[in-house]
Amino acid sequence: MKKALVTGGTGFIGSNLCLELEKQGWEVLAVSKDVETEKDNLNGFKGKIKQVDISNTFDLEEKIDVVFHQAAQTDPRFPEDSETIRNNIEGFKKIIEFAKKKDAKLVYASSASVYAIENSPMKEEQNKSPQSAYALSKLTMDEMAKELFDEMHIVGLRYFNVFGPRESKKGKPASMIYHLGKQIKEGKNPKIFYDGEQKRDHIYVKDVVDANIKAVSAGSGIYNVGTGIATSFNDLVKTINKVLQTDLSPEYFESPYGKSYQDFTQADTSKAESKLNFKTKWDLESGIRDYYNWLGWTNGQK
Repeated sequence: MKKALVTGGTGFIGSNLCLELEKQGWEVLAVSKDVETEKDNLNGFKGKIKQVDISNTFDLEEKIDVVFHQAAQTDPRFPEDSETIRNNIEGFKKIIEFAKKKDAKLVYASSASVYAIENSPMKEEQNKSPQSAYALSKLTMDEMAKELFDEMHIVGLRYFNVFGPRESKKGKPASMIYHLGKQIKEGKNPKIFYDGEQKRDHIYVKDVVDANIKAVSAGSGIYNVGTGIATSFNDLVKTINKVLQTDLSPEYFESPYGKSYQDFTQADTSKAESKLNFKTKWDLESGIRDYYNWLGWTNGQK
């Protein structure tokens, strides 16, 4: 039986990964520095859950075959830039040390926020232009990983805009698909930045979990994890209205984020398809429908 460590295991992506790994027969250890407030994300989970702050030196006695590193300060608007960078980079250093000690494979979460937007779709080797401390920390992690490609099995996955079950505890950083759906369910006009033509590559969390598992069998590298399709906020609202059987028009307002806001993402998926054997299974509408069914926002319609 394969043994996995999932950092950030009680968080959004980490909890979905833990549950799917266990379903597939893995023995899973979930660690998180915030177990109490998020542990219900792992309802039904039979593996161990431990409270660990991986940005500090730690050790675990369990044998580990693969480390899935999902833990991070993920809020791009977190007010202390220096703490975001320290937490994410120091945590990554500690995880690398741990994986080497255990002779374990390492799969970690990177981010599409590292990209400049001059190229579309975004390719792994194109220019980078991180506009937040979070993005800078992820780019730094990628550069660290590249130095280790010949030394260990290490795979970075540049997530695009992930949505799905168990994300609500993220609060404001939760996906547009969660927030807009919640507004519409409450009978409110969905609020989006003027003029709603910003575009994002929205990927369902079940596909992201699949990419992580496929990365165990891939060669070391850094790969985009997206759908390859950019959808405008206006079209996203239309799709949400369709799924919820509503007809609420967007309410536009000026973005407060200025140049630091990444208003366009679209993945070039060719490298992930050829090297990871990964291609998304969920299109936008089917992913939203499955998610909203899980939330109880629909009548379970297909």
